[in-house]
Amino acid sequence: MATLFRDIFHHLKSNNSYRKVAKHFCDQRTSNLLTHKYLTTQFIRRAGIHNSPKDNNALPLNSFEFPPSLEDQELPPNIFENNKRSSNPPLSFPCIDQLTIRTRSLDGGPEPAYDKIISGYSLFHHSEPFLCDHGGILPELDIAYETWGELNEKRDNAILIQTGLSGSSHAKSHEKNVQPGWWEQFIGPGLSIDTNKYFVICTNVIGGCYGSTGPSSIDPSDGERYATRFPILTIFDMVRAQFLLLDYLKINKLHASVGSSMGGMQSLASAWLYPDRVSRLISISACARSHPYSIALRHTQRQVLMADPNWNKGFYYNSIPPHIGMKLAREIATISYRSGPEWEQRFGRKRQLEEQTPALCPDFLIETYLDYQGERFCLQYDPNSLLYVSKAMDLFDMSASVLEKLKRKRSENTKKSLYTESRNNDTCYVTYDKPSSISQHHHQASTKPSLKSAEKKHISSLASVINGNDLEDLVQGLSVIKQPSLILGVQSDILFPYWQQKEIAECLRMGGNKDVTYYELDSMYGHDTFLIDLTNVGSAVKGHLEFGG
Repeated sequence: MATLFRDIFHHLKSNNSYRKVAKHFCDQRTSNLLTHKYLTTQFIRRAGIHNSPKDNNALPLNSFEFPPSLEDQELPPNIFENNKRSSNPPLSFPCIDQLTIRTRSLDGGPEPAYDKIISGYSLFHHSEPFLCDHGGILPELDIAYETWGELNEKRDNAILIQTGLSGSSHAKSHEKNVQPGWWEQFIGPGLSIDTNKYFVICTNVIGGCYGSTGPSSIDPSDGERYATRFPILTIFDMVRAQFLLLDYLKINKLHASVGSSMGGMQSLASAWLYPDRVSRLISISACARSHPYSIALRHTQRQVLMADPNWNKGFYYNSIPPHIGMKLAREIATISYRSGPEWEQRFGRKRQLEEQTPALCPDFLIETYLDYQGERFCLQYDPNSLLYVSKAMDLFDMSASVLEKLKRKRSENTKKSLYTESRNNDTCYVTYDKPSSISQHHHQASTKPSLKSAEKKHISSLASVINGNDLEDLVQGLSVIKQPSLILGVQSDILFPYWQQKEIAECLRMGGNKDVTYYELDSMYGHDTFLIDLTNVGSAVKGHLEFGG
């Protein structure tokens, strides 16, 4: 509430509104001595700003007390006389006014879209505690998923589609949800992922907010939302949860794991964690390890979001959501999703109103486009989910040394969780990696040097050290993956530059994978090419699913 008073005070000051308020109270001789408290309180009462009906979020104006620093501060003397001598009138800022209005409307107003009941998906409930790589535990978890096509008698025609950062399980429309999905044109009878041939599954990852367990979910331990008490996640945690769903569906082996962007990370992780359960993989516009540029972009988004006072260290669910931070974070992300050549062709240097005097609010068409994208997204996705899922992307690294370190950490955390649970319960159930042929594959990979093998080696065009990262370390980590693999990169992608996909393909080959297909697409749509280019992306995907391997 103090922030609201302070914002209104500065809003009045920046818009030269003192004179109007002071004129109304001139008989009290306050025009030069208005305090923050007096001015903002009178303004609120006259403007009719409503109080929030939400619990613990509304205070009567007559009971609110300002901190001494605000109570005692007075306006500069002769402020109105100074304004009269100003060379130019102050600029107007309708974009800032609009944000203020929206903030006010959310104080007791409509709930965010992600907080509403979303129909059309099925829900898998895992009732046992789920251990995360970095030690956190989810007492139980839900996985939202949707399916298309029919599972055959052998139950070996299933394709798992793995999503990007903010993707939901709704990849394709169906009877329960007729709205177009995010990969609508790629999935269906006779299409790139042919539902006449395959049983297609798509999930919302854990950490998300579209049905699966995430920060906005209820912690069964206390009946409150997790918020930032939610555990730090890895891409491998997301994949383990998905394979619990496959166990529930009695699908022992996938025909393919298919993913784009963060989904491409998941497809690599799936083939590494469960080499006996994935027949082939497709990784589009992804990487085998997050690099500094993409980490920096996601870090900036998180910092902008967390700087919004309404974020409140993640505990905003019973008050105003940090929509301004989310809006700005999405604008930063949108810059990385598309490409300069596309925007040059689409927007150029055109302004929204060519004859209007330039302003500091959105003016050029590219500015209005970013503003629209941010405004549209800011209430569609949970801010805490953005923090957790984007951090999981930053942590992703398939280098052998990193994987081994994570494996040891998980083993230690498993022992700790088993001990803790055994002290609290007669029977302990914690989901952890069970001994299987997977460990044998990993052991063989770690003891067999890929570049010094007696077999004929693949000669790579990559440098042995890329940006200070040991290439052999990554080759060793990816050497477990022997499945037929399709890797797609896009030349105009700045978020996941095409050399990162080339790095995946070359390291797979150097690690002994004999069936790696790499395509580099000349598309102007940047990172979002996988959502748009049906001809090139769709054809490559269809060919690998139906003829690859």
